[in-house]
Amino acid sequence: MAEPFIYDPPEAPLDVIHHDEQILVVNKPAGLLSVPGKGTHLSDCLLARVQRVFPDALLVHRLDLDTSGVMIFALTRHAQRHLGLQFEKRQARKIYAARLWGRLEPAEGEVDLPLIVDWPNRPRQKVDHEKGRAAHTAWKVLRREETETGAPVTRVRLMPTTGRSHQLRVHMKALGHPILGDPLYAEGAAREAADRLQLHAESLRIRHPDGGRGMTFRAPVPF
Repeated sequence: MAEPFIYDPPEAPLDVIHHDEQILVVNKPAGLLSVPGKGTHLSDCLLARVQRVFPDALLVHRLDLDTSGVMIFALTRHAQRHLGLQFEKRQARKIYAARLWGRLEPAEGEVDLPLIVDWPNRPRQKVDHEKGRAAHTAWKVLRREETETGAPVTRVRLMPTTGRSHQLRVHMKALGHPILGDPLYAEGAAREAADRLQLHAESLRIRHPDGGRGMTFRAPVPF
């Protein structure tokens, strides 16, 4: 039986990485929704917090509730359209840091598994070769680590070229190496090995809406 969902967002102050006339880049904390959910108890979210300080901020993309890291907002309709097309055409370059259960081999590789929502178990996603939407993730092992109990852990860099819901989490589980602390896809010791999902949007590279200059924004990995 699934555990009841209790939303208890962190009271972290807004962490601004970059701000200009067109865009705003912030470091999203884990445990905070990107956008409001259904019901007043799910109204607190990064978008609402951002708009209290930057009333013109517009949504461009999202991060999972349990994922932390770089998230960009548009401050004009032009910027929203410009950035939205970059995400849609897979031109925005995203790099994530994660810690995986077990020893991932080889040192680098790719996952190409189509995903679809697992309706009886929403919000979970699952691999579906017939009806799933294309999803592609490249990985690179950074180093081997251990938990406090000596269990093997692999620190990786994940580079998705698509942006499906829960893509990195499902792909890593499909490899047999769920992300530590994942409340949806990890079980037993892998889930208990961390007090949060060990997934962080470490960097985002985009073309600036004003002039097209390439810019990379980073947020330090908190685990």
